[in-house]
Order: sequence, then C-alpha cells, then structure tokens
Amino acid sequence: MKISDKSLKRLKYVLFSFLALFLAACVFLVLMYFKIIKLNHPNGIKGADVSAYQGVIDWNVLSKNLDFVFVKATEGSSYTDDCFTANFSGAMSAGLFTGAYHFFSYDSSGKSQAEHFISTVGFHNGMLPAVIDVEFYGGYYKNPKSAEDVKTDLTDMIAALEEYYGVKPIIYCTAKAYRLYGGIFDGCPLWVRNVYFKPFDDEWLFWQYTDTEELDGYSGDEKYIDMNVFNGGYEDLKDITVK
Repeated sequence: MKISDKSLKRLKYVLFSFLALFLAACVFLVLMYFKIIKLNHPNGIKGADVSAYQGVIDWNVLSKNLDFVFVKATEGSSYTDDCFTANFSGAMSAGLFTGAYHFFSYDSSGKSQAEHFISTVGFHNGMLPAVIDVEFYGGYYKNPKSAEDVKTDLTDMIAALEEYYGVKPIIYCTAKAYRLYGGIFDGCPLWVRNVYFKPFDDEWLFWQYTDTEELDGYSGDEKYIDMNVFNGGYEDLKDITVK
C-alpha cells in the first residue's frame, strides 16, 4: 500500500516533534542533574547544616539567612569535627535554634559512637534533638551492609541518645539508606535528603532540599552550603527543642 505525500509529511512531522521533545527532556534532565535548574524552592522555616568544610563562620552574617542550624559534631567513635565547638557556640550566641549531628559509622559499635557524641556535645537547654546521619561512605556506597548487620549498632545508638537527651534522636537519611534501614529507625523523626524533588509524603520533620546554596558568612574551601526546611511553624520548632 502506497503512503500519500500528505500522510508522509504528517508522519515526518510527528516523528520530528517526538524527537524534539525527547531531546528537550534529555537536556532538562541533564541540567537538573548538574543542578543548573533547581525545582526545589520551598517556603517556611529554613536552616543550614554546617561542618569544617565551611571554614570559619561569621555567625552574625550567616544567621541573617537562617532560623536554625545543625552543626557536625562527631563521626564514628573517635573523630570530632574541628569547627564543632566554635560553630555550636557561635550559632547559639547568634540566636539560632541549634543542634548537633553525628555521622554514623558502620565500623564502630553504636554504644561507643553514642558515648563519643554525648561527651563531645553534652546537654544544652533549648538545643534541637541529636541527629544521627545515616548514609554511605567508601566501599559501602556499592556494597552497603544489610539491615541485619546494622540493626544492633544503630538501635543501641538510638537508645543511648534517647536515654541521655530524653527524646528520640532525629535520623538524617538518603533515599537509599531509608530503603535499606528504615525499619530500624524505631519511630525517630526523619530528616530526609532530596535535592531534586519534594519528598513524596509529609512523613518528615526536616527536608534537605539543596546542597548548592551560596550564602554570605563563611570562608571555607567549600563554596556551597546545605539548606533545609522544617515541616512546621516557628512555635512547632520551639516545641521540639530539648529541655
């Protein structure tokens, strides 16, 4: 059966249109991947998480753009962030709701990690709940431990921090960590990372929505700073502080 010239032209037009849309979608996804296009622009109570990567921080300047901040304190059972003391005291003095976080190690016992965090951070009236950062590093990116292998240490750390601070710790997690270990989190509030889209449900307390924000007030080698939004209002944030 012979195709008419009119039908052939229509077919070419459809194919060309499809190809153009496909290429446009590919370009859009590439620009999203490299974070040139950002879809996350949430409103609400916002804050940062910082570590030694931000270098020396002028909290009088940085605090103008924030309502709260989480400061890296410890990692594993022995490492302490070089800037923790200065950052934690500086943030509290600037009037920010301030908390501390611990980078969870798959190579140390949960009890020793909790002891290290508690001895480093201590108890400060009005601080935000302790945070356990559960993600992957080194060979664990491709070969993560099973939930069964992680359960004892993570459960022990959660229990120790809850006993000391009187509230459950917050769990910061990537999507992959949540899929693997979410069943171990034991009802802890969630701080989820998704730098491309808003989380699909509202079962989160904090949301890290970008890791490429640029603000004034810090001088480290890392020019970007992570930004987060709280799932609630100012009084809700005040209510979750440790007293």
